[in-house]
Amino acid sequence: MVRLTRHEADIVITLERPERGPYVITKLTDYVLRLYASPDYLAAHPPIRSRDDLRQHSFVSYIEDLLYSRELHYLDDIGRPRQIALRSTSILAQQKAGAGIAILPSFAARRDPVLVEVLAEQVEFTRTFWMLMPVESKDLARMRVTWDFLREMAREQQDLMLGRCGPAAKVHSG
Repeated sequence: MVRLTRHEADIVITLERPERGPYVITKLTDYVLRLYASPDYLAAHPPIRSRDDLRQHSFVSYIEDLLYSRELHYLDDIGRPRQIALRSTSILAQQKAGAGIAILPSFAARRDPVLVEVLAEQVEFTRTFWMLMPVESKDLARMRVTWDFLREMAREQQDLMLGRCGPAAKVHSG
């Protein structure tokens, strides 16, 4: 966790909006997460045609005790799977594991040629990136330029962040 109050960063992008503090805060963008798995995993396991079928499958997820945000508790939203094949604090490790179904940001996973989207458009999670900086920094030119640049990039990439563009991974139909 980076702390602005300790000057560990100038600008922070986070999953949770701080409830208080001497910060300038803006919603940077929403983003979508969906279910993905490797073709090898899907070929070796029962078909997935509905949310109920997910309980029979292994998942790749975070180490629950190390979750830094309640926004990362995705498995609670789909019902607890019977087995977690791999737990990691690294989203990249989860994306590359191939050991089960992973809930991944669509902006990264849909471009991965070794992943297949599972239950496309049926299971989707939306989360928000918040951007903040110390209020005393808001009038510094370098901070304002960086802040404005990040907001503009997020605005320009809105379709990608919401999983509506970019080369889509193959879709698994069960």
